[in-house]
Amino acid sequence: MVREIEANELEGLLALYTQLHDNPFPEDTEKLRTLWQHIFQDPDHHVIVAVEDGHIVSSCICVIIPNLTHGQRPYALIENVITDQAYRGRGLAHACLEQAREIARAAGCYKIMLLTGSKEESTHRFYQRAGYNANDKTAYIQWL
Repeated sequence: MVREIEANELEGLLALYTQLHDNPFPEDTEKLRTLWQHIFQDPDHHVIVAVEDGHIVSSCICVIIPNLTHGQRPYALIENVITDQAYRGRGLAHACLEQAREIARAAGCYKIMLLTGSKEESTHRFYQRAGYNANDKTAYIQWL
């Protein structure tokens, strides 16, 4: 089942995120809970999850960003695309990206942007099969 996350599912999401760039499981602090409430309550911040057997096994983030160009139509940014290693190859991340596309369409977005740090050709093929291309724009990142 692919849907937006529920407020009480933070721990499941954080457990999945430990497979994303060797991200450690964070300590349960007031800062973390406040951040989660901010993200969860933001109507433009969508945490999309695929759930199987009661566990979050795939996810992506879709953020809708207001914009003053392109007829004042917003755009969407996709981040943190991840599927549990034991569930890969089953179309779950693709389904999460499809859900993100529907959210972006409903918000009137004129484009969706997605960046990947992966150099794996299989990852690039996955995004291309999902409808993304690497030809239209060039991404630059400045780490802070």
